[in-house]
Amino acid sequence: MKPVSLKTDIFLDSADPKETKEAVNILGFLDGQTTNPSLLAKNHNIKGNVLNSYRENIEKISDLVSKSVSIEVYSDKSTTAQDMFRQARAMNSWVPNAHIKFPITPNGIEASRMALNCGINVNMTLCFSQEQAAAVYTATLGTRKGDVFISPFVGRLYDTGQSGMDLVRNIIQMYNDGNGHVEVLTASVRNLDQFVFAIHLGSDIVTAPLYVLKEWAKHGMPLPPQNYESPVDSFGFKPIPYKNFNLSGRWFDFNITHLLTEIGLQRFADDWNKLLEK
Repeated sequence: MKPVSLKTDIFLDSADPKETKEAVNILGFLDGQTTNPSLLAKNHNIKGNVLNSYRENIEKISDLVSKSVSIEVYSDKSTTAQDMFRQARAMNSWVPNAHIKFPITPNGIEASRMALNCGINVNMTLCFSQEQAAAVYTATLGTRKGDVFISPFVGRLYDTGQSGMDLVRNIIQMYNDGNGHVEVLTASVRNLDQFVFAIHLGSDIVTAPLYVLKEWAKHGMPLPPQNYESPVDSFGFKPIPYKNFNLSGRWFDFNITHLLTEIGLQRFADDWNKLLEK
C-alpha cells in the first residue's frame, strides 16, 4: 500500500499494461502512468494499426491506475499547433483520466492552450530549463491544479554532466511564489537515488521505469528523512543555478529554445515514424 506520509504521486514510465499490472502487484498501488512513442516502440504487443494498439494499451492502463495516464501526440519540427490539438482531442477521448503530452515548443504551448480551453488536461514534456517552466506557468494561468503537469527530464541532464535535480529544485522554488496550478512531474529518473531525491525535493509526481519501482519496493519503499542528503550530486555534476523570472509576464517573451528539447523531439518523432512504417 502507499505509505501514509507520502505526498508525492508515483507513476510508472511505460507503455506496456503488463508492466502496469506488475507495478500494482509489487507496490500495492499506482497513482498513474506516463507513456511516449519511445516506450511504445519497446512494447512487443504492438500489432497492426499503431494508433489502435496505442489506444488499446492506454485503455488497459487507465483501468489499473488511480489517477492519470499521459498520452503523447506526434510532433516534429514541422507539426503545427492545430495538428497537435487535433490529435489531442482524439487521444483525450480514449480514457477519462488522460493528460495529453505536448513538447515545450512554441507550437506545443499554443496547442496546449487550445486543449486547456476545451477542458483537456495537459503534460508539458521535454523540459530542460527553468525558463521553459516559467513559460509554461504563464501560458497556463487561469487553470486549476491538476490540469497541467510539467515534466523536467532529469536523467538526460545528468547524461550531459549537469545536475538534473537542480532543475527540479529550481522549478519547485519558482512555483512556490505562484498559485500552484502547475504540478511538477519529475521524469527521466534512472535510479533509486534520483527517485528518492525527487520525493525529498517535493515533486508533486515522480515517474520511473519498472526496474526503479521494483528496487524501491525491494528496499521497503523508503522515504527520505528530513535531514536527507542525496548521493546523486556527490559525483561532480555541474550545478544549475536558480534564476528569477517574472511569472506574471507573457509566455512568448521567454526563451524556451533548448538543444535537449530539440533532440528529444526528434528522437520521439523517429520512434513514431519507425512504428508507423511497420
